[in-house]
Amino acid sequence: MKRQKAKARKGIKVSSYRGRKRYRYREPCLTIAAVALLAVAVLCLTVLPGARFSGWLAIALVGLCALVFLLGRWAEHSDAGKLCLRIFYGVLAVGLWLFLSVEGLLLSYGERDNTALPVDAVIVLGAGVNEETPSLILQSRIDAAAGYLEKHPDIPVVLSGGQGPGEDISEAEAMYRALRSGGEEDSRYLLEDKSTSTAENFAFSKALLQENGVDTDTAVIAVVTSDFHCFRAHLIAQREGLTEVDIPAEVPWRLLEVNYYIREFFALGKTLVFD
Repeated sequence: MKRQKAKARKGIKVSSYRGRKRYRYREPCLTIAAVALLAVAVLCLTVLPGARFSGWLAIALVGLCALVFLLGRWAEHSDAGKLCLRIFYGVLAVGLWLFLSVEGLLLSYGERDNTALPVDAVIVLGAGVNEETPSLILQSRIDAAAGYLEKHPDIPVVLSGGQGPGEDISEAEAMYRALRSGGEEDSRYLLEDKSTSTAENFAFSKALLQENGVDTDTAVIAVVTSDFHCFRAHLIAQREGLTEVDIPAEVPWRLLEVNYYIREFFALGKTLVFD
């Protein structure tokens, strides 16, 4: 300590031991976090079907770790660096608070049980089809719709979803094949097979219901979709002037469900800002 004070009196810049002590655990922690995130990225991008978003997000977080590392090194030797690091941590804290708040909202909508509420029609929202086979997400919606329709047998049902890349049939057709009883034609089901987004799902389904005698200005409509998607679907349905209740379909794989709930945070932001 005396030696440091002597150097300071001579004008020699001395790094603060207290500052070094404050930062000494950061770099090992960042290294461990980066390695773990890279492992998650490889797992999601190569092994887990449907979890590619989480893989790319993990890679982005590795970049974030690198940024914290560089800011930390700068902060050890510069007051400007310390200020930038504090600002960065503040922005990160606000972002984390926003993320957790939105995720709590998404979870609350995804866990609602509205099956006993009276409705006038049903819309089942489509999801991906692998050639002619429903994807895991679409199959979960089909299963939820089948259970719900058994309790509400006498109301019209719109199966909504167009045909995208890698799909040999439309999402609406895939749902129809799975839901019709005994493979026989069933006039109860109305196929909306042109939509390519959730907004189009509701706009085209609304027009189809109106064509078939449903007054969408007064009708209450049950919307079957994935649990993570319920809140955003609710917002978009309201924009189309529909009164709806959510019928959540649970994603069967927990890791895949986490992936979709995280992705939905960014999808919701896009819907609120750009759509």
